[in-house]
Parts: sequence; structure tokens; C-alpha cells
Amino acid sequence: MKKKFLKYFIMCTAIIFFMSSVGYASSYDVPVWSSQNNKLNENVAYDDNAPTSTNKIDNNAQINSNEAYDDNAPNTLAENNINTNSVTVNTEPVATSETLDSSKAVTNNPLNLTCGGAILIEQNTGRVIYDYNMHEKLRPASVTKVMTILLIMEALDSGRISLTDKVPCSENASNMGGSQIWLDTSEELTVDEMLKAICVVSANDCTVAMTEYLEGSEQAFVEKMNQRAKELGMNDTTFKNCHGIDEDGHVTSAYDIAIMSRELLKNHPQITNYTTIYMDSLRGGKSELVNTNKLVRNYEGCTGLKTGSTSVALFNLSASATRNGLSLIAVIMKGETSAIRFGEARQLLDYGFNNYQYKELGKANDIVGTVDIEKGLERNVNAVLSNDAGVVIKKSNDTNITQNIEIFNNISAPVTKGQKVGELTFTLDGNQIEKVDLVASDDVPKYSFLTMTERVFKSWFTLLREY
Repeated sequence: MKKKFLKYFIMCTAIIFFMSSVGYASSYDVPVWSSQNNKLNENVAYDDNAPTSTNKIDNNAQINSNEAYDDNAPNTLAENNINTNSVTVNTEPVATSETLDSSKAVTNNPLNLTCGGAILIEQNTGRVIYDYNMHEKLRPASVTKVMTILLIMEALDSGRISLTDKVPCSENASNMGGSQIWLDTSEELTVDEMLKAICVVSANDCTVAMTEYLEGSEQAFVEKMNQRAKELGMNDTTFKNCHGIDEDGHVTSAYDIAIMSRELLKNHPQITNYTTIYMDSLRGGKSELVNTNKLVRNYEGCTGLKTGSTSVALFNLSASATRNGLSLIAVIMKGETSAIRFGEARQLLDYGFNNYQYKELGKANDIVGTVDIEKGLERNVNAVLSNDAGVVIKKSNDTNITQNIEIFNNISAPVTKGQKVGELTFTLDGNQIEKVDLVASDDVPKYSFLTMTERVFKSWFTLLREY
């Protein structure tokens, strides 16, 4: 036994000096992801053909709305059966920003919408499916509160506030008027109760009370609203207040409403616990709440989101729904009547669900391949998807989606988990439809004399246990 141990001791010591002089890792051939012949036969959304027929809306009878003006009145990607071509490149990661993709939207209004502006988008990808005057700057009325709710949800997620916090009512909040639950300065409601009142009945008094609780004053909160709008790329938007009561210069567009609605639903899906409520109550059942969004009750899969109307802004709506994995957001601005608002939102959603589907292309952390690491304690690391990948597919055409893997060369340790190591691009008929970063699945420390010595000593102890 002593002779065997001495033999392993000499061998391991020699390895340490050898590694320290010539290096543990060197360049390896970058692995090429094997080509697959499986095809994804789906219908592509990138089709400019407009629908050949539409259904007329009965503006007087389709939707019975009693709403008053509500604001003053580890799987492998190969399992997805996608054609795969692989190429390696020696390049640096390129930063990309997420915006709504309107390159192939229907823009000539074949649905004969009569509102002032409208848009239909797919929630996961941000793909614009239908566009009608989507950048027209109009008064949003209480749809403004989508941004207010978004900032409240971000404050909750960051831990600044909690649902059980008690929120006081100032004199300013109690005197808001318009849609309200008649808050009194002597009472306090929890953040949970405030959110319910804001989402279900568009309560202006609760909205102002929440903004004062978060930022000290409504004006300070409005500054945060405009700052967040700028960060999201809402270039058609200027907020003057947090509730949407008509004020000169308080404007946005259907496009911008879609952006903030998507941000709210995609990153804070728990908001649907409030926006899907049709009837509820507060104050121990003394205050009854009925949702101003009638689609919550009579449209299959409706998940929200927010109504808004004044005598100047007319009737607005951000409507969201999900069916069979496809999530859509339809925005209607300046509808002549409440029935038109709901009817045209229904038309947009029906058009989306009847003609499109969402195809999942991969999930976050799916393994795509491996990346060789120079001078690392490990020779390679898995390349995984940084986030979920999917595409909107049009139902009427069968096509093939091809994926192209790009893995960066000359990656040296140390490598940190989540570090970008490549890109995965999906194309359809030569057009890029989706790009996802490939990132390292684990940390890979850089080797050194000390780290190699530590590894050898660990090997010795393993050998000692075996003998």
C-alpha cells in the first residue's frame, strides 16, 4: 500500500509542476451542433395578407354596458423539432433592446375599426399583429392607471411596500371626484384593498392615496411615471396626472398603452388576481365593486386590463386575453361609445385568436451545446438559453423555422454563470424572427498553481479513502 501511495504522490506532484509550466487548458475546436432534419411545419405570422371578410358590429346591442365615465365620469432544445444549422463566429456579444415588432402588422384597417387608434399585439414576443393609427396621440382617460399600477407592482416586487401595508387617505385624495369609493381621511385601507379598488372600479381617490404613499405627492409620482415611460420607449406619452382626468397635454397612444400593458402583464402576472375580478366588495361587504371592464365577464380567456372614459377622451380600453398559450393585448382609443370600445376590442382579439398561434421555440436554461474554455479548471461549459423563446405563427401557411447557433471563440476563464457565450437565431424564409442569447450554465474559475494544487490534494484524499 505504501508503495502505491508513493507512486501516486510522485505522479500527482509531477502533474502540478507540468500544469504550472505549460498551462492546464488550451484552445480546442469549438463544437458544432449537429444538424437535424426534423421540420417545424407551422403557420407563420409574417404575412401581409389582410383578411377577406369581417363581421359587422352592432354598436347598439352587442355589449350591454352600464359604465359611466370612469375617471371623471434543463431540457435540450433538440426536443422542439426545429431544423438546426450551426456556425461558429469570433465576435463580441451585441446588446439588443426589446421593443414592439411592427414590421409585418396589418395596417390598412381591414376590420373597419371606427375608433381613433388601435393596436393588437402578442404579449410574449411583443409582435404587432394589427395597427390602426397606433401612434396617434390621444387622451387615455383612466387607462393612464396602467402605468400607476405598474409602478405599484414594481414597488411591491422590490420590497418597498407590502400588500398588508396600511395606506392613509389625504384631503387631496378624498376630494378627487369622478370614479371613486368615497375614501375618508379618517380611514386606512391596505395596499391589497387599494389595488382591488383601482383595478376593478378605477377609483381615483385610491389611486391618489397610493401615489402619495409611495412618493410623498402625486406630482412626484407623475415624474416617476414619465421617467418609466421613457425607459420603456413610450415616445408618444406625456403624463400630467396619475388617474387620467382630462388635462391639457396628458396624452399617449395605442402603441404606448400596449407597451406598458405588456410590461405589467408579462413581468407582474399576479396583477390578474385583481384585473379578472368581476364582482367583489370592500369594507366588510359594505362597498360593492363591479368591474368596469365588461369583457371580464363575457369574453373567454379575458385577463383584464383597464378601461377609461371621459367626455373629451371618449371611450378607451386595454383588453387582454389568453387562449391555448396565445396571449393578446388589444388597445382601443377614442371609441364613440362604450359598446364600440368593447366591440372593436373583441374584434381585434377574435382576429388574433382565429388567425395566429404562439409557438414555443425553447425554454430558459435549455442546453443548446457546449463551449470550450481556455485556461479554466473545467475544459468546457454548457451553453443554455438565457430566456424563453417563441414566435407568433400564422395558421394559414405551413413553413419551416430554422435555427442558427453562434458560439463565440477564444473564451477564457474565468467565466461567470449567465455570461453571454453566443447567440441562437431563428429564421423563417431567410428573415430573422427571433434571437436569444446563449449564456454559460455555470461558473468556470481560472486555473492557477494554487487551484491546481488544491485539486491535486483533493485527488490524494480521494485515493487515501480508497486504500
